[in-house]
Amino acid sequence: MKDTNLSRRKFIQQSSLAAAGTVAGVLASNRVFAKGENSAAKKTLCYNENMEYRRLGKTNLRISAVCLGGHWKRINVMKQDFSENRRDVVSRCMDVGINYIDACCRSEVLAYSRALKGRRDKMFMALSYCGKEVRDEKYRTAKKLMESFDSLMQESKQEYTDLWRITCHEPGGRHSFNTSCEIVEALEKAKKQGKARFIGFSSHDRPWIKFMIEYFPQIEVVLFPYTAKSKEMPGDSVFDALRKCDVGAFGIKPFASNSLFKGSSAPDDPNAQEDDRRARLAIRYILCNPRIIPIPGLVSLHQVDNVARAVTERRDLDVAEARELKQLMDESWAKLPRHYQFLKNWEYV
Repeated sequence: MKDTNLSRRKFIQQSSLAAAGTVAGVLASNRVFAKGENSAAKKTLCYNENMEYRRLGKTNLRISAVCLGGHWKRINVMKQDFSENRRDVVSRCMDVGINYIDACCRSEVLAYSRALKGRRDKMFMALSYCGKEVRDEKYRTAKKLMESFDSLMQESKQEYTDLWRITCHEPGGRHSFNTSCEIVEALEKAKKQGKARFIGFSSHDRPWIKFMIEYFPQIEVVLFPYTAKSKEMPGDSVFDALRKCDVGAFGIKPFASNSLFKGSSAPDDPNAQEDDRRARLAIRYILCNPRIIPIPGLVSLHQVDNVARAVTERRDLDVAEARELKQLMDESWAKLPRHYQFLKNWEYV
């Protein structure tokens, strides 16, 4: 075990030196590119003057301020063929300026690969094979991770992914240092082979996320929970590491696994208008943090239009709105399902 760890440390030291020049060159502060204020934003995919674009850390990609999460919860309320629904939703995202899809499991990767057929170069898409990555102990070596990645790329008929973001353990501290090294080795290999343009990971473990960002300069993007109740921790925050290392960040579960809503998401639900308002309130709150990009799952064209509308609305909440959102999120916390109780650990990030 000692020899293995030493070899891993040697690998990381060599890789870190190679990456250091790249990191040093891009440590500009993260900023917002809104309504064409910068020519770089105008050149991004699916550019729309009514959408805001944010720089995704040292990737230098300009990503829409709200994106399409891979999950399709509540899609059963849509009276539409599944594949047709996903293609239509992706098309509407393109229309309103949303330019990134996050697909984190095999079924999502296959569905969105089909939805993008013939127009793959029109949107950024990330992928992960969460069922065959490091949450399963059989996939905790670079060799097995690459096998899993290659099999999914082949099955989905993808020549490349814009972001390979390995799905890691959700609860705290379950990955060893050696596993961390194996993760980074696999990610770097995929990037060097031209299969992944950028690399990162997702996790629900704050201390480990911070360690990975600070220890491995190869990490370019991370994903973690960020709801309408989340805020930056006053000290030793993950956001301190994001700023220091210029790492991009996506926020998952922005609607607290739909616990924010009253209705079913069906177009004819009597609570639809109220839930639209709540969704926009949450997105506005989250976007007040310039370092995060929320990626809600969207099941209808109307939901796409609604989150795009939130981007155009006044950003800062007034006193009454802030008070109401706090009450709504307190109620959401009270009705979180058992397997989403972990979100309560992400009030301070």
